[in-house]
Amino acid sequence: MSLASQHCQPCRGDASPVSDTATYLAELPDWSLVEVDGVDHLVRSYAFQSYADGLAFSQRVGNLADREDHHPTLVIEWRKVTLHWWTHAIQGLHHNDFVMAAKSDALYQPFA
Repeated sequence: MSLASQHCQPCRGDASPVSDTATYLAELPDWSLVEVDGVDHLVRSYAFQSYADGLAFSQRVGNLADREDHHPTLVIEWRKVTLHWWTHAIQGLHHNDFVMAAKSDALYQPFA
């Protein structure tokens, strides 16, 4: 089952971070694994033709995040939106982060 077709599962603070990130990243080729303040994050920037297009995408991601109860860091800039997915409760990457990255990609409409 593809990551984008899955849903987030409740994550407790005693859950283990994902250990095999390479398997997940194979399905997410545009995403990078980046360490931020000692915590692994999934990071991707999306390009847009206008600031308004980036805002509209950010709203779609925000609505998705509320439905799945898993929220990213969203950085909105002129013609660019950057997402960071990671799980605060475990200070690392959970399966949910990869699911949300795939779902974010599914919302992206480049230069329509």
